[in-house]
Amino acid sequence: MNIKIRPANLSDLDEIQTLFVETIRFTCKADYSPRQIQVWTSSVENRERWIEKLNRQYFLVAEKDQRIVGFASLENGNYLDLLYVHKDFQRQGIANLLFQKIQSKARQPGFEKITSDVSKTARPFFEAKGFRVVQENKFSLKGVEITNYHMTL
Repeated sequence: MNIKIRPANLSDLDEIQTLFVETIRFTCKADYSPRQIQVWTSSVENRERWIEKLNRQYFLVAEKDQRIVGFASLENGNYLDLLYVHKDFQRQGIANLLFQKIQSKARQPGFEKITSDVSKTARPFFEAKGFRVVQENKFSLKGVEITNYHMTL
């Protein structure tokens, strides 16, 4: 598979947000209710927040044939904020590639561990990478309770 990993830029934002929404709607439907998915994906409405992530975080995209098929971001040097792979490109090693790049950046001097808050759907991937659950999080987003896991490596 010919996958290119490169830094994200602002011109990627629309494609990144579309991938984010479609991936959650498709891959998380066994673990989250339609209402939970709706409020989760509504975060794309805050475009300024996404622009800030692209500008401030170590933010990578994975491309295949000039199409974004995944993305990942690292905040503050050791917090894996985002890791998503396009619904049509799951289980092809793209998440592994993105994670390896993020992990190598996070393992720079001064950071002993990587943390992330991960969905029920993503938890097995992170556990396979050696992450362990520190705590289960239950939080309310637009009045809807959502569960995820704070994990560390």
